[in-house]
Amino acid sequence: MPEAESRVPLGAPEELTPSVFQPMDMPLAEVILREVKGVLDDFGIVFFLRHGTCLGAVRDGALIPWDDDLDIASIIGLHGLTEDQIKPVADAFIAHGFETEVTTADLHVSLELHRDGIGLDWTCYRIIDDSIYQWPVLKIPVSLHTNLKAIPFLEEQFNVPNPPEEYLSLKYGPDWETPKQFGYEKDVLGLMPDQEESDAQLVKASGVEPGILKVLGFDGQPVAGATVVLGSTTMLTGLVRSSTSADGTTPLNLPNSGYYVMEIAFDDHEEILFLEKLEVSTEYVYRPDPEVPAGRMNVLATYKAAATGKTEVTEL
Repeated sequence: MPEAESRVPLGAPEELTPSVFQPMDMPLAEVILREVKGVLDDFGIVFFLRHGTCLGAVRDGALIPWDDDLDIASIIGLHGLTEDQIKPVADAFIAHGFETEVTTADLHVSLELHRDGIGLDWTCYRIIDDSIYQWPVLKIPVSLHTNLKAIPFLEEQFNVPNPPEEYLSLKYGPDWETPKQFGYEKDVLGLMPDQEESDAQLVKASGVEPGILKVLGFDGQPVAGATVVLGSTTMLTGLVRSSTSADGTTPLNLPNSGYYVMEIAFDDHEEILFLEKLEVSTEYVYRPDPEVPAGRMNVLATYKAAATGKTEVTEL
């Protein structure tokens, strides 16, 4: 996942601007990926390409020109990897000049690396019922990773799930061979199941006060009947669907504070928010941007200022 750009408030809360995904410097990204491979190889860590990095390597034999970060993975309990091995590797990356951040969650342990404007996410998945769960929360069989396939890439050999075509279909849908700079996010959401009623009741009975989302239109007025689809990226809760009331609001029953994906649609407008860091029991505001129809991130946290009257932006 990319690191949000720092934005300086321009004055009134409604003038704040969310960050937008930016393509990497591809030659530099290639250097970073090779260096990360060297560090992991030195530790004897087996890893594989995933997400857009795998898609570009398999489909195009190159990094995707509009990709914003590098994605690789390993699986805890497979190929000899233990959770205790992750910290020493993180220390080695620090010694190589990388900024590092380790996140431990129910579904994985992730190590986010940043250097020279390039972000790389090494996620170590936990096995749950013979599957792993990739961003946002897509179920991928472990069996695709027990016998990884080595492919030529960047003048080296990199591992990918095996067969890679099956993995990419599960991750991006049957149309994975068609390049899409934007729009693939909706395909990914379409692969996620809806939340089961039992899970919904658990969230509502957790004792946490629900938050609120207010959807505004291009004219800045509340939108009634807007469709909102919300999915957690850290828990197996499925997608939650709702619509806004007459005042443009809908409750946000979040199972925890963390990263979420969201689809907001009204009239002829539709936007997928693929990277939203949200907090429980919080009021948020959604504002569309006619000049940026896709690729925005941390949108709700940015426009939260419009609901609270503050001019501070929550950074990732």
